[in-house]
Amino acid sequence: MKTLPTTLWRATAILALCNAPAEAQTYQQVWADELNGSISSAWQVETGGGGWGNNEKQFYQAANASVVNGNLLITARKQNVGGLPYTSARMITKGIKEFTYGKIEARLKLPLGLGLWPAFWMLGGTISSVGWPACGEIDIMEHINSENRIYGTPHWDSNGGHAEYSDSAVTTPADYHVYSVEWDASSIRWFLDGTQYHSMSIQNNAGSTEEFHRPFFLLLNLAVAGNWPGQTVDESKLPTTMYVDYVRVYQKSSTPPPSLLLQAEASSAMSGVQLEGCSDTGGGQDVGWIDTNDWLAYSNINFPTSGSYTIEYRVASPGGGRISANLNAGARQRSHSGHRRLAELGHRGPNRTRQCGHL
Repeated sequence: MKTLPTTLWRATAILALCNAPAEAQTYQQVWADELNGSISSAWQVETGGGGWGNNEKQFYQAANASVVNGNLLITARKQNVGGLPYTSARMITKGIKEFTYGKIEARLKLPLGLGLWPAFWMLGGTISSVGWPACGEIDIMEHINSENRIYGTPHWDSNGGHAEYSDSAVTTPADYHVYSVEWDASSIRWFLDGTQYHSMSIQNNAGSTEEFHRPFFLLLNLAVAGNWPGQTVDESKLPTTMYVDYVRVYQKSSTPPPSLLLQAEASSAMSGVQLEGCSDTGGGQDVGWIDTNDWLAYSNINFPTSGSYTIEYRVASPGGGRISANLNAGARQRSHSGHRRLAELGHRGPNRTRQCGHL
């Protein structure tokens, strides 16, 4: 999932393509751990037992965390250490990487089994001074036992008591999925593979949510047993591993996002299309007379971050038709509504004056 995608243009009508800039929207990446090579210095691997406030049965130690083949592996084992029957790992970015607002995401594959409790979450950086729950907690993803759903939950202090507001989404936890939140001054929103399933307003500290307007740090851990999953552990599932492909953080920026200009005729591969002289400003060539199932491919286009992009193109067709833009040589169609109708873009006269459409 860390390869750079290739953009594929496919058309089913006579059309001309000129310039095609690709432009990121909304968020820009401010930090990422792609987990290539070794555990980065952004993480502290915690050590200890004591139940961690939830009557958990694992002892956390560095030996249970490693990076292998571009993934962080957090492994729970049946192993007696520190008076506890299991070992695992818990990693935090406290004091190193802390963020106020942003889009925070990780691509994870989770272990299944009675008593297992993997999580990707955040805690307020003030926890050492004000304690929990006054520091605030944002659980981006939690999973327990062998359930087919994951949970997203904020925790905070409300008039001296603990408050929480949880929701869940059905998924296949044993497969890789992207779990994320988008967090700003107005709300926190939870996403599974880009689809929102939960939200909570924090605008103007609604419901005593002032905790969520301060810096938070990130956590990854795999607990064994506890108040929520229960105290029974299916030891036949051990050892078992939580896989982390990457962790990425984005924040909104007033700086204009980068853009890329593609000349339509400069494709790296094509089938069936024809080039012609272009009467547009600057002259040169454009791509004309594309028939059904003809296509153009542009390789080595680097989309620097995940997120939402706009592909803007200039195209005309006297007879209507459709166009689509796909990734990875057509293996992944873009998430817009499918094929763009060329009839929407119009046609003016024999020189095929071009207009802009958006995907």
